[in-house]
Amino acid sequence: MARLVWILLFSAISLSTLPLPCKAEDAALKKEAVDFLKSILASPSPSGFEKPVQKLWRAYTLPFSEKVYSDTQGNTIGIVNVKGAPKVMFTGHCDELGFIIRYIDSKGFLYFGTIGGFDQGIIPGRRVTIHTAHGPVSGVIGKTPIHLMKADERSKASSADDLWVDIGAKDKTEAESIVSLGDPVTYDYDFMELRRDLCVARGFDDRIGSFIVAEVLHELSGSKSLKAQAQGVSTVQEEIGLRGAITATFGLDPLVGIAIDVTFATDQPGINEKQVGDVKLGGGPVIARGPRLNPLVTALLIETAKKKNIPYQIEVVPSAGGTDADVIQISRAGVAAGLVSIPLRYMHTPVETLSLTDVANTIRLLAAFAEAVTPDMSFIP
Repeated sequence: MARLVWILLFSAISLSTLPLPCKAEDAALKKEAVDFLKSILASPSPSGFEKPVQKLWRAYTLPFSEKVYSDTQGNTIGIVNVKGAPKVMFTGHCDELGFIIRYIDSKGFLYFGTIGGFDQGIIPGRRVTIHTAHGPVSGVIGKTPIHLMKADERSKASSADDLWVDIGAKDKTEAESIVSLGDPVTYDYDFMELRRDLCVARGFDDRIGSFIVAEVLHELSGSKSLKAQAQGVSTVQEEIGLRGAITATFGLDPLVGIAIDVTFATDQPGINEKQVGDVKLGGGPVIARGPRLNPLVTALLIETAKKKNIPYQIEVVPSAGGTDADVIQISRAGVAAGLVSIPLRYMHTPVETLSLTDVANTIRLLAAFAEAVTPDMSFIP
């Protein structure tokens, strides 16, 4: 009997510590939207290889957009209220970090380069998927065992140049029959739910921005007060130089352009808030202020958040922020640029973590912002 009591007690304690579901309704996101989010998170999209995600984005936005198309660069654009004015553009980049196969040795091991800015120290020992013309191929990133390393090597972070992908091929001939040079590679990590409304995935940076852009178009498609033309862009190649936003902004020629990205949540250990700012998961969308951002756009974002009782946070960006907003601002003769971000923990790792409530509130804020823009409004400082 005593043993049974302990078993039941242990089971109760264990169940009480299990992660609680990350439910769509808790974050005011519809199930259809969350299913779409999970589908794009499960699809590979390293910079330059975004086609799988863009195909899903086009299919999802087509029913509620008046026009959906892709450009030569690979950007995918949806437009609501085509005859409206002025043009208000929202961008979120769909590309993620990745690797690319560049050499196969005689034993069938694959060597790779990095696409985007990696933390080199966390690359080894990961499961990966190689996306080939014939379908996905599983592999692992290998390195020399620590037992066989010299003492001075053990304290150094691994470099991608010292690592390889092992797909279990017996030699170069077999490996080359499966994988081609130039094939992209991604970490093999699935969407995961934590407590409350917190969720984990690889590539939230910035497929969450691409998702938000689609949902803003969805919200605005049913608006009776929207006067502006709402342009939503799932941009490409942000991680390798903001390239998609450059061409998309030039082609669409908006008056106002807002980038949706992620920013550092500082409510985790090891971050100096005096240097980075005070940004919390669950604290609401983060509105950026800084010299590269139009002050009237920023003011209207803040005013809209207050009017709609949407919680928000402020981030100060003194110089280049490394987001689409940097290039949106200087397209053609200039665009009134803004930046709204989602707080994110563990950026540029396979376990990026965010709050779905922040996501839902960002969608509300941006849709309301678009409705607040009128044809007679000036954004000249």
